[in-house]
Order: sequence, then C-alpha cells, then structure tokens
Amino acid sequence: MQTVTALVPRSADACWQLFIDVGQLASWVPGLRSAQILTLERGLPAEIHFELESYAYTLVYSYDRVAREVRWQPKIGKHEGVTGFVKFEAEDDHTRVTYGIEPGRLRTTEEDLQRLVDAFARRVQR
Repeated sequence: MQTVTALVPRSADACWQLFIDVGQLASWVPGLRSAQILTLERGLPAEIHFELESYAYTLVYSYDRVAREVRWQPKIGKHEGVTGFVKFEAEDDHTRVTYGIEPGRLRTTEEDLQRLVDAFARRVQR
C-alpha cells in the first residue's frame, strides 16, 4: 500500500467532517464530477457511487469514529476504484493526515496520491 502524510493546520474533527461530507468531495477530489450516497449506516455513507470524466465506480466504506479512520474498497468498477484508508491524528493544533491506497490501474503513483492529499489540505484550510 502506498501512503502519504500531510500536517494540516486544522483540527482532526474538522478534517474528519470534511472527509465524510460527500457533498464536498467534488471540491477537493481532482477530476470528480459527482458523488452519490447509495446507502447509509449509523448516519455515515456506507456505499458511494463516483463519476469522473471517463469512468465510474462504487466504493464501500467502514468507519472508526474513535480513531478517526475511514477505510474503503471497490464494489462496482473494481478496475477503476481503489482500496484505501485515511486517518486523522491530532498533533497540537494541527492534524496529521495519513492517506493510503493499494496500487491499481488508476491513481497509482505516489505523485497522484500526494496531489490528492494536497488538494484535501488546501480545501480543509479554507
């Protein structure tokens, strides 16, 4: 699994809230046209369908609220979707964001992963 970390000058709760807000995903995920919640579990998106410019996929999510960790894996569009996780750890008045994905056909380079994390960091700082 490839992982990238970033130190963001926002609280871990603010980072968590932005990440789980499906309505905000297109504001920071490069190339994302739309994200639609298909199912909810305990008030959190359990299955989300994503549409990008030339492909679509559906991911299934699990959450650890205490550890502020989210995990996902593809359900539909296994070649386009990715398995991964994100974790938000408080460090003084900052948050260490650790984002990891399994290498796959799309978004497989560390540079792509870093671009995604940087976009998230910029968005959460607005």
